[in-house]
Amino acid sequence: MTTISSIESMLQQLRGLAQTAAGGGAASAQAATTSGFAGELQRSLARVNAAQDHAGKQAEAFELGKPGVALNDVMIDLQKANVSFQTAVQVRNRLAAAYQEMMNMPV
Repeated sequence: MTTISSIESMLQQLRGLAQTAAGGGAASAQAATTSGFAGELQRSLARVNAAQDHAGKQAEAFELGKPGVALNDVMIDLQKANVSFQTAVQVRNRLAAAYQEMMNMPV
């Protein structure tokens, strides 16, 4: 039972991080039709992807010398994207461990 609650806790953290990093972009509107656990997982991954895309575009804009793109903003966006990705990896690892644990349970 603690595995399920820890997974839910990690999903809450992932949601919060992804919303902070992406600003609640269009990815959540695109995936709004799917509901339940699978839908929430899909939306979370879409927000992580959006954060990574945004950080990459910011870094590219800084490298090209576009005005209005500061190095500190680029570094913060890159760190937010990294934290979001690492959280998603940890959620994946916990889900895989929970699945293995359930598959090994006697019937």
